[in-house]
Amino acid sequence: MFCGFAAALWLAGAESPTKLVTVAVSPFVISFMMVLGAFVSRWSLPALILGTSGTFSDIRKVPHLIVWGVMAGCLWAIGNTLTVFAVRDIGLSIAFPLWNANSLIAIIWGTLLFKELHRAGWLRWLGVVGGALVMFVGAVLLSLVSNSHSASEHALRGVAAALGAGLMFGSQYIPFRKAYITGLNPLTFLTFFTFGEMTTMTIVAVTFTGGLSPFLHDLAQNSNILFWPLLGGFMWVVGDLFQNYAAKYVGISRGVPLSNTNQLWGLVWATMVFGELYGAGWNIYAKVVGGSLLMALGALAIAFSSATPDEYTSWKEAAKRESDLYGIEPSYVLAHMEGTNEEVTRARRTWVDWLLIVLASCIFVGFGAMARAPHMHVQWAWLVALTAAMLVVLVAGGMMLWRITRFD
Repeated sequence: MFCGFAAALWLAGAESPTKLVTVAVSPFVISFMMVLGAFVSRWSLPALILGTSGTFSDIRKVPHLIVWGVMAGCLWAIGNTLTVFAVRDIGLSIAFPLWNANSLIAIIWGTLLFKELHRAGWLRWLGVVGGALVMFVGAVLLSLVSNSHSASEHALRGVAAALGAGLMFGSQYIPFRKAYITGLNPLTFLTFFTFGEMTTMTIVAVTFTGGLSPFLHDLAQNSNILFWPLLGGFMWVVGDLFQNYAAKYVGISRGVPLSNTNQLWGLVWATMVFGELYGAGWNIYAKVVGGSLLMALGALAIAFSSATPDEYTSWKEAAKRESDLYGIEPSYVLAHMEGTNEEVTRARRTWVDWLLIVLASCIFVGFGAMARAPHMHVQWAWLVALTAAMLVVLVAGGMMLWRITRFD
C-alpha cells in the first residue's frame, strides 16, 4: 500500500520535464532522453541496491520472462511518447488523469488473466467495479473540459494521445503480472524491460524526425536542456520500482489504481509549480479539480478493497499454472511471492556493479554540466516542497522494503 502511494508521488514528479515541450523542443527529443535516463537508471539502481548477481540467477530460473520484459518495455516507450504529445496539446493537468485510464485496463487484465478478484466476495467486487466507474466519469469530465476550453487547436488529438497512452500503460502490466505471479524480483524484471523501451524509443525517434542525422542534430541543438528529461527518466524509474513492488504484493488490479493517485500530485505540479491554469475561470478549476478528485476516489475505492485469503488462493492457483507451464521450481515461486528468498540477503556487489554505478553517474554529471535552466515561469517554493516530500517518501519506502522483503 505504501509503495503505491510512494509511486504516485515519484511518477507525478517524473512527468514535470515534459513541460519542456512548451519551449519548442521536439517531443521525440524529450521522450528519448527520458527513456535514456530510465535505461541508465534501471541498470545502475539494481546494482546499487542489491548487486546484479541476483539478476543473473533469476535469468537462469525463468529465462522465458526476458521476452515478456522486453515486450513490456516496448509498450511503455510508445505510451511515454504519446504522453508528451498529450501534454503539448491539452496540458499536464488534463492529460494526466486521462492516461490514468490505464487503471481500467489493468483491472480487466488482472481479473481475466491472473485470477485477481476471483473468490474476492461481492464487497470487493463492488469496490473495484464501482471505483472503476467513478474513475471513468472523472476521465469523461476532464476530456469535456479539454475540448471546450483548451487553447490548443488540437484538443481532440491530445485526448486521443492521452487515452492511447493509457491503453499502452495498462497493457504493459500483462508481462509485469506474469512475472510477479511467479515471484520474480522487480529489480530483475525492470532490467529486461530497459531493452524493449530503449530499442523502441530509438526507432520511433529516428523514424519520426526524418532519419538519424536530423535526430542527432535535434539532440545537439537542445544539448543545454537534455539533462532535465534525463533526470525525469531517473525519477520515473524510482516511481516505477515502487509501483512494481505494489503490483507484486497486492496485484495490478489494486496496485495500479493506487499508484494512479499520481494524478493529484500531477495537478499540484501543473497548477502550483507551473501555473498551468492561471487566469482560468472558477468553472474550469471546479471541473478539473472535480474530475481529478472523482478519479482519485475511484482509485482509492479499488485500492482499499483488500484481497481476502480466498482470493490469495486463486493467486496461488495462477502461480501454479505458470510454474507448470514453464517448469519453474514451486519452492522458488513460493519464496519469491512471499518475499522470503534467502538468496537476496546473500547478494554481494562485484566490480561490475560498481562500474555500472560509476558509468551512470558520469552520464548524469556530463549532461548536468551542459544543462541550463529553461526560460519558464516556475514557483520555486512549491518545487522545493514537492522535491523534499519525494525524498522523504523515498527514504521511508526504501527502509520499509528492506526491513520486510530485503528488496525481493
